[in-house]
Amino acid sequence: MSLILYGSDMETIAGIKYTKDSKSKKRYVRVDLDMYGENPLLEDFLDLIEIEASKKEAGKYVELEKFMREEYKRRSLKYEAV
Repeated sequence: MSLILYGSDMETIAGIKYTKDSKSKKRYVRVDLDMYGENPLLEDFLDLIEIEASKKEAGKYVELEKFMREEYKRRSLKYEAV
C-alpha cells in the first residue's frame, strides 16, 4: 500500500504529528507506532536510518589486533599476536 499526500493533507493524518522549529518549518515527525508500527514501509525507512547511522559509526572502530599492536607500541612493550 502506498499513500502520497500533498499540501495541507499532510497536516491531518491520524497518528502522525509534525513539530515545527522556531521558524515554523516542519522539522520532526512523530509516528504513532500502535497505528503504524507494523507498516512495512515504515520498517524499511527505519532500517535505512539504522544502516546510515552504522556507516557513520564504522569509522570510529578499530580492529582488536590493530588496537593491541598500537597500544603495546605506545607503552614500549613487545606484542606477540595470539
